[in-house]
Amino acid sequence: MRVRLCVFLGSIAAATLGLAGFTHAEPGDEPFKLADSQLEPVKWTDVEGWAADDQLAAFAAYQTSCQPFLKIKRPRDDRPIYSALWEACRRAAALRPASAQDARAFFEENFRPVRIARLGEAQGFLTGYYEPIVQGSRFPNPEFNVPLYRRPGDLVAAGYKGGTDAFPNKGAQIGRRNEKSEIVPYHDRGAIEEGALDGQKLEICWLRDPFEALAIQIQGSARVILEDGTPLRINYDSHNGYPYTAVGRVLIERNLVPREEMSMQRIRDWMAANPDEAPKLRATNRSYVFFRITGLSNDGEPVGAQGIPLMPGRSIAVDKIHVYGTPFFIEATLPVESAKPTTPFRRLMIAQDTGSAIVGPARADLYWGAGDDAARIAGRIRHPGRFVMLLPRELDMVEAGSHMPLPVAKPKIPDAEIRKEQVNAKPEAGRGEEETRTRKSRRHVGPYRGRLRS
Repeated sequence: MRVRLCVFLGSIAAATLGLAGFTHAEPGDEPFKLADSQLEPVKWTDVEGWAADDQLAAFAAYQTSCQPFLKIKRPRDDRPIYSALWEACRRAAALRPASAQDARAFFEENFRPVRIARLGEAQGFLTGYYEPIVQGSRFPNPEFNVPLYRRPGDLVAAGYKGGTDAFPNKGAQIGRRNEKSEIVPYHDRGAIEEGALDGQKLEICWLRDPFEALAIQIQGSARVILEDGTPLRINYDSHNGYPYTAVGRVLIERNLVPREEMSMQRIRDWMAANPDEAPKLRATNRSYVFFRITGLSNDGEPVGAQGIPLMPGRSIAVDKIHVYGTPFFIEATLPVESAKPTTPFRRLMIAQDTGSAIVGPARADLYWGAGDDAARIAGRIRHPGRFVMLLPRELDMVEAGSHMPLPVAKPKIPDAEIRKEQVNAKPEAGRGEEETRTRKSRRHVGPYRGRLRS
């Protein structure tokens, strides 16, 4: 029988007992906790497609993710999984596996597979992203008149002091200061598109299509090919503090595009066919992204939030509750080879990026590369998938289960009280209705069955 560990708002509860292929934790192991998640240790043989995957490619992405860990002498993140990944990266640093089997052996010897999902759910959710390649100009003109902006000087975040730290992506109050030095909401998308930032010389470059600007903001990076052929590489820098709203969902809710037809290309087609309504549609997503220039080259892939280049087909963006460098094995059936979800996807991926719309323990954005082909695949993916998180063996799942909270005790209702209530109740019909009232009385005084609080 497997051990099923369910995490309730930061506390871990064991739902069943027993072990399935797990060695006993050694002294010094740290318990693993992850809020609002359910975790189920499994065997490698239970992970569908594990043995058939090319873990050699995944190992290359994993070693790249290890670079930031290897640059520090001791872990500087107090989360137990960070320290455990730091140890695993030290063991991986000198390895040069010659085959997928060798790479698979490394993961199996150094990690434990654990299914993860949000509490009460069996699957997670997958989307795709890519690096757009678009035409642009250094200067505005009748053809290129849609700006991409760098971060405004008056954009602030509570607690952010600048320097080497990245501007907060989420979890901080973002806005601008008023005359009382209070942080108030920043200009939203509608205001910015109408010219709220005009005259501040924030334009990095100019594009020809508002949809291209929106797509680049959703993807978080782009290659803009300028007039002389120079490839300008830009990457996410910050956003205006508003939550992301998917314009595709708005089109579906307004019955403008059928749910089964939704894709980035379908959004583009709708905006092109409805130029007067398109600005109003874009304005429903009040979030607005600002960029920074990262290079003038076509070489390599964009850099993710971890600070390393992404790898097409092996990099994912995850919620920031996870530590960058964590491997995830994802099982799904996706629309890769065609518009229909018929392609089996069983692949080990590495968490190397994040995004403000990526929320939840089993939520991932799959990176597909750059250009039109990658765009077509990424734009079609909005599908469920199963997640297996690979936890370093330094983490003690058994010890984690011992930290579970006990359920609320059911109060004892004396039979005398129930009989007294029955006697005082006004009989309106036969015995069947009286018994129904008794059952209701017992239900109402029973234990509350909501989530446990930490």
